[in-house]
Amino acid sequence: MSGSTTREERFARGLEVLRSVDGEVGQRVIDSLADISPEMGHQIVAWGFGEIYSRPELQPRDRQLVTLGMLTALGGCEPQLEVHINAALNVGLTPQQIVEALLHSAGYCGFPRALNATFVAKKVFDERGLLPVGRQQPTPHDGPPTSA
Repeated sequence: MSGSTTREERFARGLEVLRSVDGEVGQRVIDSLADISPEMGHQIVAWGFGEIYSRPELQPRDRQLVTLGMLTALGGCEPQLEVHINAALNVGLTPQQIVEALLHSAGYCGFPRALNATFVAKKVFDERGLLPVGRQQPTPHDGPPTSA
């Protein structure tokens, strides 16, 4: 966005992006801040969605993958993970892709945080009627294939 964009224009653009990614869930988060920090709600919309999420360099699904990885690694972000797992589904990620991203994160942030995120995903999938997630067969990883 250009430096001459007004506060109101950023907010309007952010609200459009927020609705396309999060639907009514995102609006509920903003509304829940009205009686304690309406400015935080404004900044989430204007800056987070109006400036960052609206950038064209990453597609919405890619932004959600990055966000899921970051929130998982941070730990203690379960409410935000719930919002972003819903958003990831809204922008086209499958439950299998989300589970795989959370599994992948375990190698970088540890199993406890990846497990916490996985249980948040399970809650979201259950609420949306997406359980069980397609069966994933474990594969042996004994090293590179050998030639016969």
